Amino acid sequence: MSGGAFDFTGYRVLVAGGSKGIGRSIALAFAGAGAAVSICARGEQALQATRHELATSGHPVHAASCDLADTQAVAGYIAGAAAALGGIDVLVNNASGYGFDDNDDGWVRGFEVDLMAAVRASRAALPHLQASPHASILHTSSIAAFHPRRHGAPYAAVKAALSQYTTSQALALAEQGIRVNAIAPGSIEFPGGLWDRRRREEPSLYQATLAKIPFGRYGRPEEIAHAALFLASPYAGWITGQTLCVDGGQGLMG
Repeated sequence: MSGGAFDFTGYRVLVAGGSKGIGRSIALAFAGAGAAVSICARGEQALQATRHELATSGHPVHAASCDLADTQAVAGYIAGAAAALGGIDVLVNNASGYGFDDNDDGWVRGFEVDLMAAVRASRAALPHLQASPHASILHTSSIAAFHPRRHGAPYAAVKAALSQYTTSQALALAEQGIRVNAIAPGSIEFPGGLWDRRRREEPSLYQATLAKIPFGRYGRPEEIAHAALFLASPYAGWITGQTLCVDGGQGLMG
């Protein structure tokens, strides 16, 4: 996928959770727009497949296996990626633990991967971002952060915390010229993803959700990637502390 009008030549971009779906699309979009890109994920097969795709851009690529719920692993990944690319200009925290189950495991998984991995990666990347003339951080939140949910309360609560953290982090880092924003995707469908599985395994839920999207279709990962390119670009140079909903109007339906 091309970056279109965006030129990220010379940028060093890290995508934590960058091997599949939204993260993969974000990584490919930045590479297509000229950036050097690093990705990490747990699954080695998808990680290497995406690394090969990124390499076709002709720009530097770094990929590492990383359990983002592990504090030391996060710090190690950031250090390795910064060394491989020669610095960091953009940090994208995209991973999710998909903590939908209302039990301790669901809550802890969401807290560790969706929230604390973003906090820890930001902390580790900060010295590198401080040295960048166009530093920004992007978090992947969710429209679930804005509405009560009968099911999946841990996921919604943790994403709400991530959106709130975005505002505090943006305020704290503004004087250093580091912008911080989040993207709140609606329901995004891609092969092997959550909604692809639900289409096959829970067709009634799939159709009920589709009926609540005014545009009449599920979103595509590339549509989130385009928003990421904008928010990391100089075109968004006066935007910080925002969570941008990219949902085809889904949130308008409650």
